[in-house]
Order: sequence, then C-alpha cells, then structure tokens
Amino acid sequence: MDGVGDMQVSDLFWEVPLHELVQGYAYREEQGAYLCLACGESFEQGIVFPHDGVFYEASRFVQVHLAEAHGSMFEYLMGLDKKLTGLTDLQKRLLTLFHEGLSDNEIVKTMEGGSSSTIRNHRFALRERAKQAKVFLALMELADGRTAKPQRLITPHKTATMVDERYAVTEQERESVMKIYFKEGPDGPLSEIPRKEKRKLVVLRHLARQFSDNKKYTEKEVNEVLKKRHADFATLRRYLIEYGFMDREPNGSLYWIKQ
Repeated sequence: MDGVGDMQVSDLFWEVPLHELVQGYAYREEQGAYLCLACGESFEQGIVFPHDGVFYEASRFVQVHLAEAHGSMFEYLMGLDKKLTGLTDLQKRLLTLFHEGLSDNEIVKTMEGGSSSTIRNHRFALRERAKQAKVFLALMELADGRTAKPQRLITPHKTATMVDERYAVTEQERESVMKIYFKEGPDGPLSEIPRKEKRKLVVLRHLARQFSDNKKYTEKEVNEVLKKRHADFATLRRYLIEYGFMDREPNGSLYWIKQ
C-alpha cells in the first residue's frame, strides 16, 4: 500500500467522474492500482491483502480501507470545508438525516422544531440545486470544448485556507514560475521566496510534495527538508501552515501534510 502525493490526490479528486467520487476510489490503469480518493492510498492490482484473517483482492480491499479509515465517502465529503461543499450547517444536518433514511416526521422530532412541510421544502430545494449543478457541469464542458486552446487550471489543494483568484493558475503559468524560482530544476534550490501570491502558492505546492502523506515530522525534520531549498526555512514552514498545506500540533512538536 503506497500513498501518492497530496497534490496528486487533489487533482484526481476533482477530475474523476461522479460515480467514482461517490464510491470513493478509482482504478488507474497506468498505475495498475486502485486509489482511495480520500487519502491517496493505493492498492496494486494482483496483490492479495490480508486483513483480520481474511485475504482480499485490491478491488475489494480498497473498499475495506475506505470504510475503516474514513467511515464512508458520505462522511468524508460531509467533513470537507464549506468552501468546497457550499453547504450551510443546516443543509449538512438535513443531508445527514436524509442519508440515515429518516422520514420527514422523524426529522422534525430529531430537530425538535419546524414541520414536515418545511422539511419537504428543504428536500425540494436541495434536489433543485442538484439539477442546477448538473446543468452547470454540462455548460462548463461545452464551454471548455469550444475554447481554441483550453488552458487547464491547476486544481487548488483540498485543504486550502481560502480559495480565490490567487488559485487561477494555468499549467503554463506554473511551469513558468517553476523555471523562475527553481533555476537548477525542480529538485534544486529555491532562488528566492516569491512575494506575489500566485507565485508563492505554486512554490509552496511544490515544496509540500517533498513530504510524505500519512507521516508525521518533527520540527527539526521539517526544517531539514526546507533548508535544502532555501536558507529561510522558518518562513517557508510558516507559509506551509498558513496556506493550508501542512498542519501541526499546538505545541509545534509534530507536523504533517493535511489531507
């Protein structure tokens, strides 16, 4: 079982078709593996995975992993930040109750207020929103298809603290920024810390890939990784936290890539 980089998971998360996002995993033929869309864990086809006295093929074990590590894809998606789901707290609670199979009257009792007609109105509004989202997706596909030279935007990482125009970076722009700030190549040193937000995000995204998923680092270990890229490792470490690429314990004892 191997993890793929957080940024790669982020791209895959947004690009898979709806049915794969719903099931929570995707098979990638080029890797010959099933990937968990929640954390990026990969399970190679052809390998048998033992678990609690039972042996599973990769296609089944990725489902076991999803259930044990993340509960369910519904729970994982509901746990995403509001900026990604666009859901209010009330809508999240209602969707959870709908998912549990409660009737309108049972939901009224659970919420200790409102009426069954109010709940029906909420159901209707959410279904209408789903229809609108479907039409919007179709329009975006058609709009992109008519563009002479479609420019693929870099997908923001799921843990971004705020998604705004700073993230409107094309693949071409990313490559240009990398050449400017990593003059000796992507594995070389960072010439300087960018001041412009877009450029800073490109650089931080690249630096975050130097850390493994599902692993915790001491502050010293983080510093050692960043020091190889730039002398001002403290600023880089702080930016990785501020921009949502990394998280840490309150006392700063351990750091990790946010999922």
